[in-house]
This record gives sequence, structure tokens and C-alpha cells, in this order.
Amino acid sequence: MAQNYLLVINLEIENKTKYALLIEYNGNGLVGWQKQDVGISVQGSLEKVAKQIFNYEFQIQGSGRTDAGVHALGQVAHIDLPLNHRLTSKHPFHIISAFNALLKDTGIRVISAKPVKEQFNARFSAIKRHYKYRILCRAAPPGIDKGKVWHCRKKLNIKLMKEGVECLIGKHDFTSFRTIKCQAKSPIRTLDEVIFSREGEELIIKVKAKSFLHSQVRIITGTIVKIGDGSWKPHDMETILNGKNRSLAGPTAPPDGLYLEKVAYPDDLLDNDWPLIYEGEDKEYFLKSH
Repeated sequence: MAQNYLLVINLEIENKTKYALLIEYNGNGLVGWQKQDVGISVQGSLEKVAKQIFNYEFQIQGSGRTDAGVHALGQVAHIDLPLNHRLTSKHPFHIISAFNALLKDTGIRVISAKPVKEQFNARFSAIKRHYKYRILCRAAPPGIDKGKVWHCRKKLNIKLMKEGVECLIGKHDFTSFRTIKCQAKSPIRTLDEVIFSREGEELIIKVKAKSFLHSQVRIITGTIVKIGDGSWKPHDMETILNGKNRSLAGPTAPPDGLYLEKVAYPDDLLDNDWPLIYEGEDKEYFLKSH
């Protein structure tokens, strides 16, 4: 599953200040969030760039892992920066610019940054994770959005899809909707909300919960589509849920259409209204603070 993504960068220094970073990335060509022995990962790319900027070794932890090909619009991360570094005394624009200058050949971008309390943790402080899935419903395959949507040639019935997903809302054993490789100790999760909408030829599915199992959103989406195209009935979803067997559910939807859209935190740890930062604001900030 995608989301901008949350990450944590730990720096072994005594005098430090913690920043939260808001990150987005295009998952095409990436092996996912987690650093791998082979291939380009979000985590590995950010650690490499941070080392180039600050000359320290970093270990970056995200709010959660996204699989290969999954995108993020609102990933969040935290980084401990040295207090005596030239960038920490300036407007966050300079931190963002430094990262993005070295990330220019990738689909990864830092789009906002702000100071946070020491106890903030990008992964463990999160209280909600928001994902969205884009399905292009038409005969012709995507052109501009190739690799960014799931192409479905059949017409999908939203009314039936809504009926089918109702039984998933709340606290359940989601064994049927996680991969056999899922490492979570418990299959119990609480699904807060599933919202459907149409935007032109696209069907958008938005899902919200505190946490998800491995590929849970993609398997739920694949199952919902089987109901929407008429292959299965809405009441089949409850049978699948109660069966607690991955083989009962639908296919795992491709990663192309999945986005980690937002990660939310308690207001006392992180103001969830991220500031939009523009070039030139650094000069205004300097005048106000001197």
C-alpha cells in the first residue's frame, strides 16, 4: 500500500533539533519504501542524500512501508539535524531545497518541513493513515497516467461495491485480506472508513485506519472490483471476511493505482496543516527573525 510518506532519520549527535518532513514520490521504478540489496528505494535514496548534505550516517524509518510501484502524496518523516549546521538556522525552504537538489533525478521530493517536539516519531506517533486507490474505467488504456492508475475495461457498479464493503467497517480479523508473507503478529485491524467517488472516467476509493496489514488495501480493492463488475455478489464479502483465508478474497490490485495520501498525528505533536513553502519566503523569514 501509498502514501506522501512518513519517515524517521536518526542522527548520532548530542546537540540536535528534530524536523518533520512531508514527502511525496512516484513509485514507478522504485522497489518500495524499504532499502533493498538491489534496486532504488525511497528509504535508501533519502539516507544517501542526508549523508551528502550533513556528512552523517542516517537510518530512516517511515510511517509504514509501501510496496514496489506504490506512490505517496503525504509520507511523513522525522530527522534530527545538528544545531550547529548552517541549514538549521535558516528558513525550512533551505532544507527542502538541499534535499530536492540531490533528489532531482528521482521521483522523490520533500515538499514541506517544520520543527517538532523531541518525542515525535513518524511511525509510532501516527493515529490515522489515509490511502486512496485510482481506477480508470474505460476501454482505452491510460496514456498520461500510465503506471499511476489501475486500468479496468469493465463498467463498475458503485452501489454494489458500497454494499459489499459495509461489513468490513469496524474491528475485524482481516486474515483474508493480507498476504501470506505479512509479518504482523495479529490480523486484527479497525477499518474506519471507505469512501467511493467518481472523477470523470476514474473511480476513486479512499480508505482510512490507524494501521493496515501488508497489501490489505490492495486486496480489499481487488475484491471490491470483483463485486463491482458483477463477478461476485455484495454478500460474498462477509463470507470472505468470516472465512479468514486469503484464497477466498479477490486478486491483489496492482500497485499502480495506490497512493499513501496522508498520515495524521495528535495536534500536540504535529500540526497536521503543513505549510506551503514558496521560493522567496526565506528572505521574509530572515527579516522577521533578525
